[in-house]
Amino acid sequence: MDQRRIRIVAVGDELLAGTGDPRALGWYGRVLARTPHDVVPISSYVLAAPGEGSETLNDRWFGEAARRFSSGADNRVVISPSTADVDLGITTARSRLNMANIVDTASQNNIKVLVVGPPPTLDADRNRKIADLSAAYADVVTRRNHIYVDTFNPLQHHEQWRKDLSANDGQPGQAGYGLIAWLVLHRGWYSWLDLPEPQ
Repeated sequence: MDQRRIRIVAVGDELLAGTGDPRALGWYGRVLARTPHDVVPISSYVLAAPGEGSETLNDRWFGEAARRFSSGADNRVVISPSTADVDLGITTARSRLNMANIVDTASQNNIKVLVVGPPPTLDADRNRKIADLSAAYADVVTRRNHIYVDTFNPLQHHEQWRKDLSANDGQPGQAGYGLIAWLVLHRGWYSWLDLPEPQ
């Protein structure tokens, strides 16, 4: 048995909370359900805020997350930023700076970071902006040796993803959340937690 106790705090937008998922799991619940809990005890806390831009996320995340961390635990944070910066008119440079501040604050406090980037929509113009946002986030996170899970590029032309958004007023449903969960599980989740991948 691993001697660690893992505490994960997940902060981000409404997709993190599984809004619109008939099973009420979202991608994060699906990921946790596939994570072995018999190797090491894992506690998880979700702090989702709908429609929140990177500026507000940067301002609030540490104060809220710190109350859920424990000095004796292996503390980790999942960041799931929204696409709200596109609507708020925040420049990519500013979004990038906000993400850098989030990741740097985590690093200074010995908190390992995994960032799950924003997924695509059905709107081609919006997707061009999200592509820039996702690329900026990926660059910031990977330069700092943390894990970035790109959901934008794998899902942009994915037929099942697009069908699911069409059927659910532009939001993912059961299939869409399942696709995001698959990406997270297969693009670094287990190595980030230092856990063996289930067979």
